[in-house]
Amino acid sequence: MEQQYIYKEECYKIIGAAMEVHNVLGCGFKEAVYQEALAKELSLCDIPFEREVTLPVYYKGELLHTDYRPDFVCFDKIIVELKAVEYLADEHYSQVLSYLRASGMQLGILINFGEVSLNCKRIIRPDHWQ
Repeated sequence: MEQQYIYKEECYKIIGAAMEVHNVLGCGFKEAVYQEALAKELSLCDIPFEREVTLPVYYKGELLHTDYRPDFVCFDKIIVELKAVEYLADEHYSQVLSYLRASGMQLGILINFGEVSLNCKRIIRPDHWQ
């Protein structure tokens, strides 16, 4: 039985754009460089996106002054978080899960440009947060 992926085509396009950035720049740059380059590539690929969208955070129904700002929201439904580190750690996954929880979105893509081969992870919000 084939596993169903949510937003399969959209993910394919986003990861393809990230692969192009990694193919051109390689690893070794700061995250901000990859963020700017990916914004250019997303535009070139006609992928709708917003950079650093503010996600409000609530505590017991009350809006907190602190908010979250993921690197990108693509297609109005996929959070894309970039890293440029030697390896992805648990806190990077937790960060994306927090973004999903705060936004109510279902899917995040964690992309690490810091490795020799591009590392992309799909992160799906657990059902109990829906």
